[in-house]
Amino acid sequence: MPSSMPGLPPLIGVAPLMRRAFAGESLVQDGQDLLLRAQQDPTDAHAYLDFSTVLQLTGNRADALAVQAEAIAIRQLYSLPARRSGSGLRLLVIMGPGDLMANTPVEFLVEDSDIALTMLYLTSASDWPEEIPEHDVLLVGVAESDANQPLLQRLAADLQDWPRPVINRPECIAVLSRDGACAALAAIPGVEMPATVRITRDQLHAIANGSLAATALLHDGDFPVIVRPIGSHAGTHLDKLATADDATGYLERVEATDFYLSRFVDYRNADGQFRKYRITLVDGKPFICHFAISSHWMIHYLNAGMTESQTKRDEEADCMAHFDTQFALRHASAIQAIHDRLGLAYVGIDCAETPDGKLLIFEVDNAMIVHDMDPDDLFPYKKPIMHKVFAAFRQLLEKTRATV
Repeated sequence: MPSSMPGLPPLIGVAPLMRRAFAGESLVQDGQDLLLRAQQDPTDAHAYLDFSTVLQLTGNRADALAVQAEAIAIRQLYSLPARRSGSGLRLLVIMGPGDLMANTPVEFLVEDSDIALTMLYLTSASDWPEEIPEHDVLLVGVAESDANQPLLQRLAADLQDWPRPVINRPECIAVLSRDGACAALAAIPGVEMPATVRITRDQLHAIANGSLAATALLHDGDFPVIVRPIGSHAGTHLDKLATADDATGYLERVEATDFYLSRFVDYRNADGQFRKYRITLVDGKPFICHFAISSHWMIHYLNAGMTESQTKRDEEADCMAHFDTQFALRHASAIQAIHDRLGLAYVGIDCAETPDGKLLIFEVDNAMIVHDMDPDDLFPYKKPIMHKVFAAFRQLLEKTRATV
């Protein structure tokens, strides 16, 4: 199977479309144009896949996944050529079906580089293409989820004797569930990661009515606790329950059948503000990607008021400028232990610092978005920092290629 599609408009890709959406541009006309292309040529897999991305970015997730499935049924392989001349490194990324959080957002990492990117979509049941494109390095981009576990298990077997170097082995990604990561990183000195357990709706009902104590499930603490549906992202139905009575109201609002439960850690600083870091580990070295400050414990960068506050941006700029000599140095031994235990050459970590100076881990994931889309007029300090991440990823690929 060839890696290009002669005669068809090229794939736009996720990064350019998300960049425009992030800047507040309307994608309505793009969606209409892509839909027309798909209707006029039902074999135009590029139109289907790009239309799926537009639908996701405009909040139509269910339709987006249906259109994506159509695209993958037409074609499994999609290519984005290198934008710059260079060593001609060819990267093959194994992707699974799903939304924008289902795979490593690798397009942002190689967007303006000399790396030629080919994405191969697989499911646990689909066949490999008859012809695999030539590549120098293979990256497993599939993120951990209950839905992706069968695919990761299949890939662990399929890639065992792969003839090219592999980054992020699927068996290592498979442990990145919230409870799996907690178990993998348990008892690292200087790390605080509350025990996370899976519970059923019936168990949460039992906590709510008092017939089951939270301590019977959580060996390291009691209320307040954090609860979220398994498979949820971006804070969807994530809540803090101060008492058992709060669980009753939560169950009335949320219809999920299975949940993660963990102890709440109050990580406020002396000024009453919460601060959260997103870092990436690239070949074991930590890089800061963003630093958010909020008066609320549940921090997401987009709702932390960073755009509205020059004071917060000044603090983030200072944090980024001194990251290597401050945060990274304070937690160097913990970060090294995390890297050693996970065995992943590229992974993201959402974290904070506890009042007593420990590294508080919220989430470990190979699919956290890492980008340089923030406007330069408000965040002039960010682009150089993010390009350090991209350069490190490029160096990782080159180093990995050289292991052949």
